[in-house]
Amino acid sequence: MSVFSGGVTLDPIADELLKTVRQELGYKEKSGQFTKFGQWYADRVQDTQYRDAPWCDMFLAWAANKSGLSDYVGEFAWTPSHAAWFIQQNAWSRQPEPGALVFFDWRGGKSYKGIDHVGVVERVEGKKIHTIEANVDRVWLKRKTRETDKVVGYGLPRMVKENVERLEEIRSTERPIVAPPRTGTEHGSPLDVLGTPPALLAAMVLMTIVLSLRVTGRRRGTHRRLAWLPWRGERTSPPAGPRVPSPRNPFADAEQEQPKPRAAAKARVPAGAGPASPKPHPTPKRRKPYDPS
Repeated sequence: MSVFSGGVTLDPIADELLKTVRQELGYKEKSGQFTKFGQWYADRVQDTQYRDAPWCDMFLAWAANKSGLSDYVGEFAWTPSHAAWFIQQNAWSRQPEPGALVFFDWRGGKSYKGIDHVGVVERVEGKKIHTIEANVDRVWLKRKTRETDKVVGYGLPRMVKENVERLEEIRSTERPIVAPPRTGTEHGSPLDVLGTPPALLAAMVLMTIVLSLRVTGRRRGTHRRLAWLPWRGERTSPPAGPRVPSPRNPFADAEQEQPKPRAAAKARVPAGAGPASPKPHPTPKRRKPYDPS
């Protein structure tokens, strides 16, 4: 950690990143827009189109990789994606500080989607920031002094590290919940069998039988009450009494007709025979008087 002019103490990430980028001051783009930073990035992502692409962000990716800070600075070639990454990492700020990545929109917009350029803040003096930027003045890597009216925001590598360490600390305290082992002395309830597949199947079969009996008892769109079911016990006849008139025939007699008694069955007489004569009553025998001699 070093102390910068103005008494500002740099965090280790900012200190290491600034040391690396200062070593490249004065680098100039080659013919055909070729740079060693674009070549390095093209080899890293296996895409040759980056060899001659705008290289302001690829330079910072190269410096972060060389300093061992890629996890906190990020490696990008497109500046809006780089800014969105800092926002996602909860490391986005509106206040400048040394070591922060500064993102510009030359049209003065304040959305990360309109960002055009990026550099790294070297120091802050009042409302001005002193930066180190690549691909400025067409071909140079050099120091610049900027006003903040074109600044969209700042990405803070130190905040990325702090958030990562905080998350790792939280994860280290997590412990999986393990259920205690069941002992062999535990006995289940007899009612536990009700939730088994065979019990559910039996219940479905019984319900199907009941519904089929109700369907067979339908008549003209109404249900007739079943006179007997196995679980109702013996069959019982409906109680005698006045019959309620049917709603379909309100003029029906409310009194139930009593069944007429049957006539006594007549004895069958053979064909051709006359009427049978009544049998004579037998004459009782007279007893002799008692003779004691």
